[in-house]
Amino acid sequence: MLSPLEASQLLTDEYSAKILLATYKRKISAQEISQRYGIPIAACYRKIRILEEVGLIECVERILTQKGKRKNLYTSCLRNAYIFFENGKLRARFQLATGQVKDFGGDWNGLDLMKQ
Repeated sequence: MLSPLEASQLLTDEYSAKILLATYKRKISAQEISQRYGIPIAACYRKIRILEEVGLIECVERILTQKGKRKNLYTSCLRNAYIFFENGKLRARFQLATGQVKDFGGDWNGLDLMKQ
């Protein structure tokens, strides 16, 4: 399970944010995302894998290219995302297209960082 800080970083990371925006309500390949948004292809695949593992995007179709290679098309599962700072605690909430809500936080206290 991600910490609230890690969950919030998925939204604020430049490449992850571009991938989430590129896949919102449409199917698109990693190659197209890389070209359109200026993300190096290796970084694009790495971020896609992380976003898939967390459940924020999914492969919805595999197509065969003219060269006979398989190409995955991805779409975002994320509909709403919130980052909260309440009473010295960081929380993140992701609402998915299915209606499922993923909450991160509650136990992670940012004030602990100040004690170090």
